[in-house]
Amino acid sequence: MLDTGVTAWMLTSASLVLLMTPGLAFFYGGMVRGKSVLNMMMLSFGAMAVVGVIYVLWGWSMSYGESVGGFFGNPFDQFGLGGSFDEIAYLDDAETVFMPTIVDVGFQATFAIITVALISGALAERIKFSAWLVFAGLWVTFSYFPLAHMVWGGGLLSDEGPFASIASPIDFAGGTVVHINAGVAALVLALIVGKRKGFGSEPIRPHNLPFVMLGAALLWFGWFGFNGGSAYGADGAAGLAWVNTTTATAAAIGGWLLTERIRDGKATSLGAASGIVAGLVAITPAAGDVSPVGSILVGAVAGVLAALAVGLKYKLGYDDSLDVVGVHLVAGLWGTLALGLVATDGRGLFAGGGFDQLAVQAIIALVAIAISAVVTLVLGLLVKAVMGWRVSQEAEERSIDLAEHGEAAYETIGARVLSEVK
Repeated sequence: MLDTGVTAWMLTSASLVLLMTPGLAFFYGGMVRGKSVLNMMMLSFGAMAVVGVIYVLWGWSMSYGESVGGFFGNPFDQFGLGGSFDEIAYLDDAETVFMPTIVDVGFQATFAIITVALISGALAERIKFSAWLVFAGLWVTFSYFPLAHMVWGGGLLSDEGPFASIASPIDFAGGTVVHINAGVAALVLALIVGKRKGFGSEPIRPHNLPFVMLGAALLWFGWFGFNGGSAYGADGAAGLAWVNTTTATAAAIGGWLLTERIRDGKATSLGAASGIVAGLVAITPAAGDVSPVGSILVGAVAGVLAALAVGLKYKLGYDDSLDVVGVHLVAGLWGTLALGLVATDGRGLFAGGGFDQLAVQAIIALVAIAISAVVTLVLGLLVKAVMGWRVSQEAEERSIDLAEHGEAAYETIGARVLSEVK
């Protein structure tokens, strides 16, 4: 029988996750300078435009279609959602309760969209919009869909893969597929594209911190669909994911602000907003498999680690503009590995489960890193060779918004740039 309650919850969750991408646009948009805010927000909306179409054509099929060697689904198996309108997704082992598969298609499409959009934060204020759109389509096809299949579609990193003989891999809602994947891609692209003019030699500050905090709030709200929806039921598992998502995020804010206070003498609004995202990222793979007390540990450590990691770009010399590496890669790695420590039901080390779960979590994290790094390197260099990544130096200095979109977010900036041109 059709479970209308679960179907309604999954449609609601899909809508919440879709809201995260405009929320990310606000979060990222506030962190750049006023002359670049429209372009930064357009990178998120561009990801929605490209991935939203591709997912229907071959994304669902590559993620959940007939497996090709455990690496990806056959893109022609469900091309254009062929058959998905008639299929049903069973919700219990007895196969008596189900929801329409097309609902799951919508839910999963929103994950693909936000993952691509996350990467854009590493490329702020210096790339061509057209190059980004081309890369988005290529990367989601060759990196995101294969990893989604490996982890959630019965592939090599799932319960049906070879590593399950050690322990069942855990990625409740996307630690590997979403955050490690996007974080590694951000690092590789930051190295390929190069630094912004003035990076490290002049202050480059957020132009609108209220935008950043609004974006963080929208992300937190949408994340209840991200993690709660991944329980695939309006039940106790979704409730646990909801509570863990709240608790870990709150703990991460505290961890980040405490780190700032000790290191810099002040706790900042940017730190609070960034702590929200770090906590959300870290609890994503673990939301359904740790206790609320365990989620406090996951979140607090994530806040501290991410707050420390965002400074690495200055020490190592790569321009990860909006700290995608420091937040998503580092917190995503921690959340994925933390499961080996605090997973419940006797699986984590602290629950008496030994090192097996930790070993498997480390393996799936390393595989995700390798796949994302190789694919992004090839695609990033290909886009650089064929069409180039960078806008002109003049556009970067004056206003990438005017150069790429013919618009300015603020009238004073547009008037100033136009007067300079005249």
